[in-house]
Amino acid sequence: MNKTLNILSAGQHEAEAAAAADRVLKLPNDADPAEADLAGVTRIELHFPKFTDGRAYSQAFLLRRRLGFSGDIRATGDVLIDQLVQMQRTGFTSAVLKEGKDVAEAQRQFDRFADFYQGDAVQPAPHFVRAEA
Repeated sequence: MNKTLNILSAGQHEAEAAAAADRVLKLPNDADPAEADLAGVTRIELHFPKFTDGRAYSQAFLLRRRLGFSGDIRATGDVLIDQLVQMQRTGFTSAVLKEGKDVAEAQRQFDRFADFYQGDAVQPAPHFVRAEA
């Protein structure tokens, strides 16, 4: 079961937004994350204007692996269930589903794709190098 990516409905996201507004950075998908001031930021929201626009995947990976951001990286916008596994692998920790998508169905996506051979932003070591648990 997925324990890394927090899947939210639009309503849940809006309820949280007001409480943490002063510590949230909303980065447009054409911004360079390396130029952002991350001091005091606990959540970065990366926007998908269309599901076919994948620039936010690159931003998330840069934030996690190169810039060392350890807070919440949240996907917003046109977020579909099929994108969630790749989002988790590139460094996102939460995602707001597009209106009308079922959170329970989204969770099943992680049950289908539970492990990967190659490394990623979350688990950089490839499967054959990881210690047996």
